[in-house]
Amino acid sequence: MSNDEVGTGVVLGETDERLLDRLAAFSSEQTGLAAAGFAGFLAIWYVAALFQPTYLLPSPVEVAAAFVTELTAPATLGIPFTGVELPATRLLAKLVQSLYHYVPGLLIGTTLGITAGIAMGWNDRVDSVFTPVTRILRPIPPLAWIGFAVIWLGVNHRGATFIVAIGSFWINFYSAYGGVEGVSNDLKEVAATLGVDDDLTMIRKVVVPAASPSIMTGIRTSIGQCWMIVVAAELIVGVGVGYEILNTAQNLAMDVSVAYMLVISLVFLVSDGLFRRVERRVLEWRA
Repeated sequence: MSNDEVGTGVVLGETDERLLDRLAAFSSEQTGLAAAGFAGFLAIWYVAALFQPTYLLPSPVEVAAAFVTELTAPATLGIPFTGVELPATRLLAKLVQSLYHYVPGLLIGTTLGITAGIAMGWNDRVDSVFTPVTRILRPIPPLAWIGFAVIWLGVNHRGATFIVAIGSFWINFYSAYGGVEGVSNDLKEVAATLGVDDDLTMIRKVVVPAASPSIMTGIRTSIGQCWMIVVAAELIVGVGVGYEILNTAQNLAMDVSVAYMLVISLVFLVSDGLFRRVERRVLEWRA
């Protein structure tokens, strides 16, 4: 194989090689700029913290030390509904406690939101019946339901799950609703001429795939937004990363509070990165 061939057997011309070189240089430049920007942010943070007490602005070094302490401090992790306790570290135990209501809340809210959005976006009668209700309930922030969550579900993980599910529901509802509304009539007419003559098949094979970019955007948005809701929702149960952020801040342990804030950022970056891979695979038909 010559130097102009790559491992896949595709032969590259001189113009293609120059284009690849320019893309590689551009990628390296972008990485360098990102690293410089992050280093600059840390430097400004460090200098600003030199003139403030830790309880007002902890330095990056103090936050890193607090992160390591929380990451290594021994703790126990209770498994819901079993009474079993497992050895863990304090940070891991807090993170898992948050996942107990973040994951089911996200799944329940996403499923119900997408289902309701598709149903109302597709069927005019369903839309007419439920539009007044959605317009009344939509402006109410998820956290306003905390009182009902406590009364209906108690001071436990189910109450926090309820709050997270409400936040996820509205994001996914409007993404699915808008996606279905945006499906072109020409596409549906073409499908009808090809023999798609019932609603369920039309929704399953035409409408949902055509609306999938909007639906996937809603899911991705809710993944991030629900972490923000978790912080306040955990006031109900008094456990988890969100509660620890507020509790340590009230005790002026700001280095620990910022360390747990960074935990949420890291978990979000990982979950967002994983979902983007799923999104690219689901939407690869657009390429």
